Amino acid sequence: MSQANTMHAISQDVLGGPEVLKEVEKERPAPGPSELLVRVRAAGLNPTDWKHRAGGGFLKEPPFVLGWDVSGVVESIGIGVTLFKPGDEVFGMLPYPYGHGAHAQYVTAPARAFAAKPANVDHEQAGAIPLAALTAWQALVDTADVRPGQRVLIHATAGGVGHLAVQIAKARGAYVIGTASAGKHDFLRRLGVDEPVDYRETDFTEVVSGVDVVLDTVGGDYRSRSLRVLREGGLLVSILPKGSKELGEEADRLGVRAVELLVEADHAGMTAIAELVAAGELRAAIAGSFPLADAAKAHALGDTGRTMGKLVLVVD
Repeated sequence: MSQANTMHAISQDVLGGPEVLKEVEKERPAPGPSELLVRVRAAGLNPTDWKHRAGGGFLKEPPFVLGWDVSGVVESIGIGVTLFKPGDEVFGMLPYPYGHGAHAQYVTAPARAFAAKPANVDHEQAGAIPLAALTAWQALVDTADVRPGQRVLIHATAGGVGHLAVQIAKARGAYVIGTASAGKHDFLRRLGVDEPVDYRETDFTEVVSGVDVVLDTVGGDYRSRSLRVLREGGLLVSILPKGSKELGEEADRLGVRAVELLVEADHAGMTAIAELVAAGELRAAIAGSFPLADAAKAHALGDTGRTMGKLVLVVD
């Protein structure tokens, strides 16, 4: 393969810890019908990346290249694409879960997985946003239709999805309650959280009630416990779907609703998110940036579960 037809990517041959990740040279992809070839400038990391790396996700056996968040420049377009042209700056989420591959110098994906990158943010910021913001948007707007004055409880509020969900909920006019350890409460208040709750010292079910919407980003017993703080007819959206009927059955008994959401690539959602970013109403907190070759270091930091905001790979 000539150098012009190859690219660097972060791949793995086995499941395991961050040490299984390695920089490899691969053939550069070409866009198919309705696809873009994007030169990646930045690619966010999400908990789903370290889960899949270790073997806790949807993907089959490696080798594979992880990553769903992309911000970059359109290199070329496939037949039928009308939304973008070469040279356009775009950002978006590759189709989840099987469209992975963002942790590379180039990636192909459906044109409608992307939106135009807002001019007021750089690629590092834009690359941190798509998957987490789309998850929050699809939960709070598309699914829950959060409206002004509603009470919204967001768990793990300082995390990737959580901190963007706060900003989306506030943009919709909601009163936001957020769970996080006490050391993160100043960060939560800067985001716009009206009522921080220290989950380590306080059982949130004892201090929170009458909630219209709960966004569960934690799973475990948080799902069933959160049902008890909802008002009658309130809605729990869990972004950690198990595919079981138990949550819905328990919600029915309590007179509330519960759904499980898996994020989808979404041009309309990305466009709405881009508008919030352009208006200065949505911004990712960058917990750390790493060159592509240091992806293992980024994964190791992500594995701690203690970061606030997002980790990003910056691609030359």
